[in-house]
Formats: sequence, structure tokens, C-alpha cells
Amino acid sequence: MKASPPSLRSQLLTLAALLALLALTIVLARLPLGAFNAALAVAISACKALLVMVFFMRVGEGHPFLRVVAAAGFLWLSLLLVLALADYLTRTPLAGPW
Repeated sequence: MKASPPSLRSQLLTLAALLALLALTIVLARLPLGAFNAALAVAISACKALLVMVFFMRVGEGHPFLRVVAAAGFLWLSLLLVLALADYLTRTPLAGPW
């Protein structure tokens, strides 16, 4: 059974949301937020990836196993990013002998 194609309205709303997140990424890149620039950029890119997965790849309409695998992959990716950021933020700079 084939699923019906997404409506033009939902595609345009998704496009508008992706463009708004792109604009937010550009604005935040110009702000002096220190180490949090990277964290915010990754969070925004995760939101964009989630929008693409849900609306363009239509993961929510697929087989339940597909949804479980997609959710597990997204969970592992977020765990990897959180642990990498925690490692980066807890390091102290070493004063060299030079």
C-alpha cells in the first residue's frame, strides 16, 4: 500500500521551519557565546535533522521497527554529542613551559 504524498502546505511549513532554523544558526554564529556556540549549533542541527526525518523521510509513517531503529540512532547520536561536549567543557588548559 502506498502512502499519500505529503500536502503542499506541510512541505512549505517544513521549509519555513528549516529556513528559520538556518537564520537562527547564522545569527547565533555571530554572537560571542564562547563554547556554547558549538553546543547551540549542534542542537539546532539536530532539530533540522529531526524535521527532515519526520517530514521528508516520513519515518513516522513507516513500519514500527523503522521508527524504533531511527529513534535509537538519534538517541545514540545525541548521547555521543553530549559526552563529547562534556569532555570538551571539563578540560583545563595546561600552562606550558614556554
